[in-house]
Amino acid sequence: MTHRAPRTRSASRPDAPAQPVQGERSAATFAPARGADVESAETEGLHRLLVDGVQDYGIFMLDPEGHVASWNDGAARIKGYTAEEIVGKHFSVFYPPDKVAGGFPQYELEVAAREGRFEDEGWRIRKDGSRFWANVVITALRNAAGKLIGFGKVTRDLTERRAAEEQRLADAERVAAAEGANRTKSEFLAAMSHELRTPLNAIGGYTDLLAEGVYGPVPEVQQEALQRIRRSQRHLLTIITDLLNYSRIEAGQLSYDVAPMPLASMLDAVVPMIEPQALQKGLTFEREPCPPKIIARADRARTEQIFLNLLSNAVKFTPAGGRIVVSCASLGDRVVLRVRDTGPGVPPEKLEAIFEPFVQLGRTLNSSHEGTGLGLAISRDLARAMGGDLTAASAPGVGATFTLMLPAA
Repeated sequence: MTHRAPRTRSASRPDAPAQPVQGERSAATFAPARGADVESAETEGLHRLLVDGVQDYGIFMLDPEGHVASWNDGAARIKGYTAEEIVGKHFSVFYPPDKVAGGFPQYELEVAAREGRFEDEGWRIRKDGSRFWANVVITALRNAAGKLIGFGKVTRDLTERRAAEEQRLADAERVAAAEGANRTKSEFLAAMSHELRTPLNAIGGYTDLLAEGVYGPVPEVQQEALQRIRRSQRHLLTIITDLLNYSRIEAGQLSYDVAPMPLASMLDAVVPMIEPQALQKGLTFEREPCPPKIIARADRARTEQIFLNLLSNAVKFTPAGGRIVVSCASLGDRVVLRVRDTGPGVPPEKLEAIFEPFVQLGRTLNSSHEGTGLGLAISRDLARAMGGDLTAASAPGVGATFTLMLPAA
């Protein structure tokens, strides 16, 4: 702050206004001019501090021909040049060789001079030769008479943002490609399943006719062969049905008729289908009491499909002399149906894997366990589509428990 010497007052008139010192302008004439100059200088200083202190933007001046006339810390950080290295050089050093050869830097200045402003995004070159993706704004600067005195240039490094955008686009393309592949796969499976079911149904039909003697007596040895054909036909039909169901689930083509359903009546319908197979294999089949008041809100046909698959797996993997137990319970707003067996069990690290498509534990080329590995995947998808879930609990050598959980009615 500038300090002035105190003015003297008249001795005879203490209250008289101070008189100007000889050679000093009156305050009314000089003070406003000095205040404006000080304010302008302070504003210019603050502006310079602001520009020099900016780190995220390169802010610098160009002369009318495009030579660098000023340089801030942000420009040094982004482009790698110090002020001593770059001031006086043409700004085309920031551009790739093909852009320079095509006259793009000069074109930017021409547009900015003509229209007052030019904005662009593109690759720029650092001092070390590396590239970065920049957003550039060039503004023409003119004096009070309208003469072009240079350009102001603001550069921002958007390399990370561009990389993130490219990654998002790549991810979206991969998702779209995967969805397209899934649709194609589902459509193929659906078409093939339909084409294969037709001849297989014919094979089953004609086998039954032959076995019933419609075309004449059938010797016992041929009856056994026909039964083998029939079992193989049913096995293939089951596989194809699984594939068709899986493709429909993947394509979102399944519909659900959700309604109140007593679990006891569903058990009455499904257990007789599988119990003879269990007894034939020498398994003990137990059905614990299931009160009629335990009512699920679900699609009956889909629930029967899930339960039948769970029972079939239990029979398939439980060795002779083992036991299968079916039970149900009510848990608040949920009802549960459990199938327990005394089979070899499932390793803890595989409890989730068994619900993945085409996964079947212990399967080898000479394994007696047939199937596609789709049953549990389909069952869980069906359960979740109805607002429920299908889980497994097990320990090797102890057996497994599969729990179907559904909303209570």
